[in-house]
Amino acid sequence: MPADLLTPGAGQGGEDSLSVADAVSLAKTTLSRIPTLTVTGEITGWRGPNRTGHCYFSLKDELASMDVIVWRGTYDKLDPQLRSALNNGLLVQARGSFDVYDKTGKLSFVIRSISVAGEGLLRQRVAELARRLQSEGLMDEARKRPIPAFCMRVGVVTSLTGSVIEDVKRTLARRNPLVELLVAGCAVQGEAAPGTIVRAIALAASYRPDCILLVRGGGSYEDLMAFNDESVARAVASCPVPVVSGIGHEDDITICDMVADRRASTPTAAAEGVAPAIGEIIDRNSVRASRLDAALAATVSSCQRDVDGLALRSRGAIESRLTRERAALEQLGRHGCLTDPRWIVSSRRMSLMQTADRLVEALPRSVSARQGELAHLANMLVGLAPRITQAQSATVGRSAAALDALSPLKVLGRGYSIVRDSLGHVVSHAGQVAVGDTIGVVMADGCLEATVSASSATGNPIQADD
Repeated sequence: MPADLLTPGAGQGGEDSLSVADAVSLAKTTLSRIPTLTVTGEITGWRGPNRTGHCYFSLKDELASMDVIVWRGTYDKLDPQLRSALNNGLLVQARGSFDVYDKTGKLSFVIRSISVAGEGLLRQRVAELARRLQSEGLMDEARKRPIPAFCMRVGVVTSLTGSVIEDVKRTLARRNPLVELLVAGCAVQGEAAPGTIVRAIALAASYRPDCILLVRGGGSYEDLMAFNDESVARAVASCPVPVVSGIGHEDDITICDMVADRRASTPTAAAEGVAPAIGEIIDRNSVRASRLDAALAATVSSCQRDVDGLALRSRGAIESRLTRERAALEQLGRHGCLTDPRWIVSSRRMSLMQTADRLVEALPRSVSARQGELAHLANMLVGLAPRITQAQSATVGRSAAALDALSPLKVLGRGYSIVRDSLGHVVSHAGQVAVGDTIGVVMADGCLEATVSASSATGNPIQADD
C-alpha cells in the first residue's frame, strides 16, 4: 500500500478520508503484522463442515468472543477422532492468525491447527461415556424406578466433613422429623473418590432404605468428575434401591444425574423431594379422609337404596308366592277325599257302576256284530272246505289202496299166519324158538297160543301142541 495513504490529507479532496477498500486493505496490512497466535477458548455456534468443506464457529471465554474459520484443507488434515469431537462446549487450543474479508470487512481468526485443551478434553471424554451408556439403555426413562411418595428410611451417600450432610439433616428434620437417616460417608472428589462412592452406595443399599440420596455441593467441572466416572454410573444404575442425585448446582449435570432414578438441582432439593413436609402429609391425609368419608357415605347410601329395593321386591315376591300357595292349599282342602273319607269308595263305586252299564249296553251290539261276522266266515269255510280237501282226498284214496294191497291181512286171508314168541317178536325161522317155548299164531280170523314140541331146521314141519 502506498505510504501516503497513511498521511493526513492524502485522501480525495485533500481531506482525511479513505475509501472502503483502502480502509479494509489498511486493516489487513496492519493485522498481517500480528504474529501467529495460540488461543484457548470454548467452541460455540459450531457450523461445519458446510457443503464446501469449510467450518465456521466462534471461540469464547468469560469476557470476549471471536469468529473463527477452519478452511477445508486444514479440516481434512485433522485427526478423525478430533474432527468428530469438535462441537459446542469443547475447550480447544487454536493456532492461527487474524484476517479481514474484503467484501464485508469482517474480522475472523483463521485456524491452521487445533487441539483439545484442558476441561474441553474432559468434556469430550464424558460425552463419549454418556453416549456409550445411553446406547446400553442406562439412561432410558423406562428403566428408572419411581421414588416412594413417603420415604421413612433415607440413605445418604456424601462426604461426612462438608456442609452438604448438615444441610440434608436440617432439611429432613425440618420437613419430617419421623424420617430415619442412614449415612454412608465417601470422598466426593479426587482420584480415589469413585471407588469410595461405589462402596458407599453398596453400604447404603444394604440397609434397605426407601431411597438413597447421592449428593455433594458445587464445584468446578474437574471437581465433579468423580460423578462422571463409569464405575459410579454403573453402581447407581444397578443399585437395588431407587437413587436420587443432587450434585452441584442446577447447571451442573453429571452422568450420575442421567442414570439416577431422579435428578434434583441441589442436595437440599433432593432432600426436600423425598421427605414431604409433615404438614403437607397431614393436610393430604385430611383431604383423603374427607374424600374417603364422602365416598363411603355415597357407597352406603347407594347400597341402602339397593337393599331397600331388593327388600321391597322380595316382600312382593314372597306375598305373591304365599297367595298362590294359599289358594292351592284351599283348593286341596275342598277336595272330596278330605271332606268325606267315604268319598273315595263312593266315587269308585259310582265309576264302576257307570262302566258296568256301558258294558251291558255295548255287549249285545258287540255280540250281534260278531255273530254276523262269524256266520259270514262259516259260510266261507263251508264253501272252501271241499275245494281244500278234494285234492287231498284223492291222494289219501290212492295211498289207502296201496296200503290195502300191501296189508299182511291180505296174506293171512290166503291161509298164511304170523308166529310171535312169548315176547311178541315175529318168528321168521325155526331157530328162533326152542322145544317147550310158548308161541302165538296170528291168523286171518283170530289168534292161537301153542307150545313147541319139536323143532327142525331142515324144512320139516314143526309140530306144536295146542
